[in-house]
Amino acid sequence: MIQFKRLDHILLPIPAGKREDARIFYSHILGLKEVPGDHPGGALWFAIGDLELHLREEAPGPYSKRHPAFEITNLDEARQHLQRHGIEITYSSDIDGRQRFFFHDPFGNRFELLEFTP
Repeated sequence: MIQFKRLDHILLPIPAGKREDARIFYSHILGLKEVPGDHPGGALWFAIGDLELHLREEAPGPYSKRHPAFEITNLDEARQHLQRHGIEITYSSDIDGRQRFFFHDPFGNRFELLEFTP
């Protein structure tokens, strides 16, 4: 079984060309602290309570990259468990200090599972 620990982050799409507008809204209007760094896909990361909000430019289309990401404690076992049930696992760019993968539920919703590495 998958051993869920906590919700780590949520990724939401923003329209192409609106990165600076998003930065102004989320940092200056909502007052969220931006997490500095060169994040995958040029995403903006903000601290929101004890989790992160990730914003990434995305063109409209049938499949969105929006997703919640859950920290778990047994990433390899979780991958094997999902694959045994015929669920396709996909990968994305590497993030230092984290191993991760993605999958879709039967309804097209995208999820990320991740585990922090020492």
